[in-house]
Amino acid sequence: MSTVELPKVSKHTRLEDIQAIVLGTMIIAMGVNLFTHAGLLTGGSAGLAFLMKYSTPLTFGEAFFLINLPFYVLAIVHFGWEFTIKTFLAVFCLSVFADVTPMLVSFEQVNPFYASIAGGFLMGVGFLMLFRHNASLGGLNILARYLSEKYGISMGKFQMAVDCMIVLLSVFVVDYTLILISFVGAIALNMIIAVNHKPGRYMGNV
Repeated sequence: MSTVELPKVSKHTRLEDIQAIVLGTMIIAMGVNLFTHAGLLTGGSAGLAFLMKYSTPLTFGEAFFLINLPFYVLAIVHFGWEFTIKTFLAVFCLSVFADVTPMLVSFEQVNPFYASIAGGFLMGVGFLMLFRHNASLGGLNILARYLSEKYGISMGKFQMAVDCMIVLLSVFVVDYTLILISFVGAIALNMIIAVNHKPGRYMGNV
């Protein structure tokens, strides 16, 4: 009986990793700025950074970078230095791109519903690029990956639940109408991850 040979899994090169981190964070930064322009929120570390941006003098990039600092210890222990270094670079790139993008692109008017859907999809695609190159944006992404690999819990479903809780906690900072619209963005973001990030589906080095 003949056997079917599985294709060999080739590792990503350093150049491919760098490209994915840069492009992924640029895409996420565009989604972040759509959310910011419409006054929306999302979940995870980014959601906390949005809350700090709306309630403190910090920019999104500054708040996001500071929030992620404590999670690097968890990343080193469970996923090693390579993942941690890539994640640090991704967080740094997003912190810079999120603050630089408004200097290069401006929106005169953006419908909040469109911003929530398009921004959510953009961020989801960017997250997916990072995950497939053994990187993340730190924070709850690290916990979500740990639970996925250890217990088989869907990253998308876990993050969707946590993101919705964070959006609910934002009632003291953002108008309730924008919070409801933000739920649409959280679902759009995590739908991309839930549908496309499944064990064994991707043949790259993750």
